[in-house]
Amino acid sequence: MRTHTPPPSKTPQSQPEDDPDSVTRPPLTPVPGHRKKGTKGTKGTGIRPWLLLDSTGQPQVVEAGKHAIMRRTGLPARDLRILDPLLSYPSTILGREKAIVINLEHIKAIITAQEVLLLNSKDPSVAPFVEELQRRLLCHHHATKAQEANADDSGWENLCRREQQSGETSPRNSCGSSPQFRSQDEEGKANEKQDLGNRDGSKVLPFEFVALEACLEAACSCLDSEAKQLEQETHPALDKLTSKVSTLNLERVRQIKSRLVAITGRVQKVRDELEHLLDDDDDMAEMYLTEKLAQQLENSSASSINEEEGVDNEVHQSDMDDRTPAEISLAAGYEGELLGKDSHVSHTSTTRSAISKELDVEELEMLLEAYFVQIDGTLNKLSTLREYVDDTEDYINIMLDDKQNHLLQMGVMLSTATLVLSSFIVVAGIFGMNIHIDIFDQNSAGMSHFMWTVGGSTAGSIFLYVFAIAYYKKRHLIE
Repeated sequence: MRTHTPPPSKTPQSQPEDDPDSVTRPPLTPVPGHRKKGTKGTKGTGIRPWLLLDSTGQPQVVEAGKHAIMRRTGLPARDLRILDPLLSYPSTILGREKAIVINLEHIKAIITAQEVLLLNSKDPSVAPFVEELQRRLLCHHHATKAQEANADDSGWENLCRREQQSGETSPRNSCGSSPQFRSQDEEGKANEKQDLGNRDGSKVLPFEFVALEACLEAACSCLDSEAKQLEQETHPALDKLTSKVSTLNLERVRQIKSRLVAITGRVQKVRDELEHLLDDDDDMAEMYLTEKLAQQLENSSASSINEEEGVDNEVHQSDMDDRTPAEISLAAGYEGELLGKDSHVSHTSTTRSAISKELDVEELEMLLEAYFVQIDGTLNKLSTLREYVDDTEDYINIMLDDKQNHLLQMGVMLSTATLVLSSFIVVAGIFGMNIHIDIFDQNSAGMSHFMWTVGGSTAGSIFLYVFAIAYYKKRHLIE
């Protein structure tokens, strides 16, 4: 990384935001009394505290700006915007050239081939994750050291064994005598490395995969615990609502349903992100940061070797200009034979590198698939809980509809009774007219006629009501 040498100034100032070494230096704390008017504090300049964990799991709190993080990790500004706590972004996993951007629930981190940067390390919910990540990184460091020590010990034994075998099969060849022998030696080393990784039944994962696995496990465990807690609260609330439909129970179920929808959306987003990574091999290949770093170092060493060989070739070319035509023709035939062998060896090494790359992608795919199955199980649990809530709502609606039907039947019966009573009132109104008829004459009609009239009207009203109710039941209008 480039370093800017600050020019001499009259007054001491705080380190600027664009200093690329601000990540590795101690935390930058603004000195009180040195901030001028009109200038913004650390919040305005974008300097935030980051927790840096190295390959051994040692923590270090540093303060760095966005530009310093961009230069250190090689990430563009749009990827860092995903980690901004002031903005709301869904769960995202991005694989870039030199880093992996993780935004899973409460975990906001940047993973490189040698370190992990955590943004919200002061969050109480992140503290258990930090401890677990430190433990895993320390175990990974010890496992890597042990693997390197075992590789050094077994390398000499395998080398002697290969020399004995090569001496028995072709005693004329020696180490480095021909390109074909060198290709066999390289293949033996590759097989030795693979056997070393699988000797104990497990292979030491790269640094970035260990950190990625810790992030995935923390996010999936957090979502699964929230789902279990919600499930424990949902069943009693739904049982109370089923036994008694009240405003309090309905409000409680409404809140639970809102939380259920929110958690389901978060789980669905994490599942979709993992599914997207599993469906795209290129995205998974971008996450092999350690392998890409080793490849860059190998290319740089190869370029330096090629430069040295170029100098030797120039000296050799000056010697070949002095050869006779017979020597030139003989050398051309020998070089053609070697060129055919080199092309065959090059094709074989390319095929093996492609196969190893496929195995590496398959290894990451198995890692992601394990947590995809876990998050899919959480999503299925939430889907089952959502179906239970929906079934309870349907049951409550059926109960309310049944009560509403009973109320409607009661309304029909009351309306029929009112109609029949109205007919009796009509009879009373007719006899209440101020007219002279024989029924009102006490000499010709007495109390007996009045009682017969009232009784007949009442009996007729009852008969009409019973007839109406029987007609409603026959037509299945009421039960």
